[in-house]
Amino acid sequence: MNPQASLIFITSLLLGTTITISSNHWIMAWTGLEINTLAILPLISKSHHPRAIEAATKYFLTQAAASALVLFSSMTNAWHTGQWDITQLTHPTSSLILTSAIAMKLGLVPFHFWFPEVLQGSPLTTGLLLSTIMKLPPITLLYMTSPSLNPSLLTALAILSTALGGWMGLNQTQIRKILAFSSISHLGWMAIIIIYNPKLTLLNFYLYALMTATVFLTLNTIKVLKLSTLMTAWTKIPSLNAMLLLTLLSLAGLPPLTGFLPKWLIIQELTKQDMAPAATLISLLSLLSLFFYLRLAYCTTITLPPHTTNHMKQWRANKSTNMAIAILTTMSVMLLPISPMILTIV
Repeated sequence: MNPQASLIFITSLLLGTTITISSNHWIMAWTGLEINTLAILPLISKSHHPRAIEAATKYFLTQAAASALVLFSSMTNAWHTGQWDITQLTHPTSSLILTSAIAMKLGLVPFHFWFPEVLQGSPLTTGLLLSTIMKLPPITLLYMTSPSLNPSLLTALAILSTALGGWMGLNQTQIRKILAFSSISHLGWMAIIIIYNPKLTLLNFYLYALMTATVFLTLNTIKVLKLSTLMTAWTKIPSLNAMLLLTLLSLAGLPPLTGFLPKWLIIQELTKQDMAPAATLISLLSLLSLFFYLRLAYCTTITLPPHTTNHMKQWRANKSTNMAIAILTTMSVMLLPISPMILTIV
């Protein structure tokens, strides 16, 4: 892609995100969401492959429908209350429609069907943007409207998302699809706590974005898209593969890695809110996603493929690993001991 065009699209993405997260008026928030959607479409379809075009079309249709629902929700609220302020969403019907719209934008169950397909059709760098930056504006809107949302609806969406995200990722061989279902599962953890402690949702999102960025950038460096090629990628940059193993286990939420911190805090907060059954259920359901993370980790560090197919061994890369990946990997693995400091900042 032309560097000037790339610059325009990335700048538009940052502009759209900034407009949405800094606005008080519903129309400005909607404008930011639209700028974001239009800026990411060329980045999804830049390879001109039919699968990429299909992914861009699916993304456009679902996001356009979700944006229309956001607008409809805010208009209904303004009709009944005379308020266009985002934090004044007091009408129950508007709140219900907004929850559905944001669930569609994020890819929460039952509006999740578009996300794995779009991620599978996108390049790895665009997949990283879709999994991290594109999730921030909808989560910000949920954060701002959290006092007036329906707790039982969000809890149901969260538990379903964690269940289906883990369940549907079990049988995948394409790494981008596995990461898409991992994202749906993590969104479940964020949605269940947003009403009771919105700051925990943001902390979970930041740490999830950190770990996902590490995984996507590492995969982009070793040029791996499916499990069978991941098995032979250990010859390229062995040290990077070893760190990818730890990052995947951190995404799974195993102690003593960074990914354990948000899960620990969320379970603690749910228990304080007398929601021990929900905490138990969501913890058990996260074991499903732990299985496919372990599968990925196994394929990452394996030295010989466990079948008779002849694989071409990769050449070891001479170039050193990117500094950004080194910093992100370190943070993805080692932030748990400084959790008291992180909590004071958040």
